[in-house]
Amino acid sequence: MLSDEQREEVRAKFIAEITALKEELVYLSEAAKPISPDNAIGRLSRQEAMQDQQIQLANLNASKTRLSRLQRAQGCIDDEAFGLCVQCEEPIPFGRLMLMPESTTCVNCAN
Repeated sequence: MLSDEQREEVRAKFIAEITALKEELVYLSEAAKPISPDNAIGRLSRQEAMQDQQIQLANLNASKTRLSRLQRAQGCIDDEAFGLCVQCEEPIPFGRLMLMPESTTCVNCAN
């Protein structure tokens, strides 16, 4: 079980992570916009720009998924079961929650 102090630290971590991800999503949304065919760049440069756009799109999708998980977990922080592994029901180490506050499994069960 998490102490009240630890729960507050995780709550602050949620806020920091969600804020950072929202800022990142603004940048990634802009970087993942389609490349206009009217843009006069060379064939290789266009191909590189399209590859970069696909990478940014993948990063955008991954960030959206993580944001969703963080927001869902943030809503559960006051639940008694928060911080317990959903598989073995043992406490998730506090260090893991500080690194990945959306974690629902302990390290052993995650492997």
